[in-house]
Amino acid sequence: MTTAAPMLAGATSATGSQGLWFVSRASGLTLLVLLSVVMVLGVSTRLGSAPRRWPRFVFAELHRTLALLLVAFLLLHVVTALLDPFVTIGWAATVLPFMSGYQRLAIGLGTLAVDLGGAVLVTSLVRRRLGFQAWRMVHWLAYLAWPLAFVHALAAGPDRGLWWVALIVWASAAAVATAALARVLATLTHTARPARPSPGFERLTPPEARGG
Repeated sequence: MTTAAPMLAGATSATGSQGLWFVSRASGLTLLVLLSVVMVLGVSTRLGSAPRRWPRFVFAELHRTLALLLVAFLLLHVVTALLDPFVTIGWAATVLPFMSGYQRLAIGLGTLAVDLGGAVLVTSLVRRRLGFQAWRMVHWLAYLAWPLAFVHALAAGPDRGLWWVALIVWASAAAVATAALARVLATLTHTARPARPSPGFERLTPPEARGG
């Protein structure tokens, strides 16, 4: 009886720790997918490439709702990782990069992504007081937060060799890369396109001034 009790306690602890790891890993993968969808929706809304049969504000609201859902999964991911007794991360590592005693580089990159995402979230909440230009400059940090989160997902997860995990990770990467490329091409096209005078300008300007 005295021998069985410690063995049962150890088995229960191991099972609980394994459960925490599964929840932490599942929430981490969900975070990557949500962040990728938020990025793609943000770019689509900006470029006006959303389906025309849906009002634009629908995609803007979906963008914001998924961003809030992302925060909930982030809290779940962080708390379950900290409670896991088989890894040593520490509460300080949740806000200060590269302070973790476990996988310092991978966890540090994840912390950087959280800090950048937090800056985007906070400035979005106070957007009216902050001003559009300042908010937009901070919002560009989301483009940096995603690759940090992606590398964190690759480096911190020992299950990245599983085909379905690899499919989720690389499908997210492909979606964000496509959206980012579309954003860059749209910006370059807009910059290279010469300014065209408005129809009113054509009507009011004499032919000799227009070179005609």
